[in-house]
Parts: sequence; structure tokens; C-alpha cells
Amino acid sequence: MTDAAPRRGRGRPTRTQTEAGPATRDRILEAAREEFSERGYEKTSVRGIAKSAGVDSALVHHYFGTKEQVFEAAIEVAFAPALDAPEKIVDGPLDDVGERLTRFVLGIWENPRSRTPLLAIVRSAVNNDTAAAVFRRLVAAQLLRRIAGRLDVPDAELRAELAAAQLVGVAMLRYVIKVEPLASADLERIVARVAPVVQGHLTNP
Repeated sequence: MTDAAPRRGRGRPTRTQTEAGPATRDRILEAAREEFSERGYEKTSVRGIAKSAGVDSALVHHYFGTKEQVFEAAIEVAFAPALDAPEKIVDGPLDDVGERLTRFVLGIWENPRSRTPLLAIVRSAVNNDTAAAVFRRLVAAQLLRRIAGRLDVPDAELRAELAAAQLVGVAMLRYVIKVEPLASADLERIVARVAPVVQGHLTNP
């Protein structure tokens, strides 16, 4: 008599599923970004993400844990270009850091490929406290504090946050709410107006 295959615990992915590897993990992340983008944080479920990715819900939990952790992983991938900002922005001279930061941030929003996941992140963060906490933790720890750490000025963290607030406000009005004439204004015109203000937040006495 052949020995029966060992039973797996309830909710645990099969060996075949866990051996699917990075491609399956990436597929889950892509499905998560699409679900959060279309439905927002509140209406997105782990089951829905799993269905969209063509896997079992247990596999989503296996790779990422809770829905909050899936959301954070999806944010980190979508926000990856912005997380490289400190090196790209502050390595140069500080006398034009405001223009470099403004061009960098608005450039991410101008790119349709990066704008779509950012819109999903912002909308989820605005409408849900859990999503907002994840977004705040990621941005504060991996972006604003890293920028502030490279500024040799008093109140560096507050300055970095004020600069970020200026740029987020512009992005919200231009790309999310689409207020005219800002939504249709030439990017160079916006940079010329906004960059000096961002520069002032970061370096002015």
C-alpha cells in the first residue's frame, strides 16, 4: 500500500505554488497595484488580488502577509523612482537643489507609466487611515529623512517636509484634481514658479 501524501495545513500554499518563484511574486504585486488603483484600499481584498493574479489567497499571504503589507510592497515598487531622489537631488550643489527636486518630482508625475500607480497610492492614502499610515511611514523613512540628512541647515526635517508639501500640493491640483489653468500649463512655466519656493524651504536662512 502506497503511503498517502502528507496533508498540508489549512491556508498554506502547496509546494508547487511556493516553488513558483519570483515570477509569481511579481505577478501578485502587479495584480495588487491594479486592484488598489481600480478599487482603492478599502474595497481591495487579498482574495481579489489572488484572483486577479491567478493564484490561491494563501500564496498572497505566504509572500506578503496582510493586506496592509501587500499595499506597502506595492507602494514601494511604484514609488521606487522617488526613493532614489536623495542621491540624485542632493549630491550636487545646494544653490539649485530646489530646481532639481522640483523637476524630479514633477517629472515622475508627468510620466504616464509612473503616474498611474502614484494616483492609486494617493487616492488610497487620502481615503483610508491604514493606507495613509503606510504611505506616511514609507515616505518619511525612505525619502524625507534621507533628504533632510544631507541638508546642512537648521530644522532640516521640517524644511524637507515643507518642500515636499509644496510639490505634493502642485501635483494634487495638476494631476489629481486637474484644476485649470494649472493642469494644462507648460511644465517649464510651473518649474520656474515653484522651484524658487522649494529652494527657499530647503536652504534659505
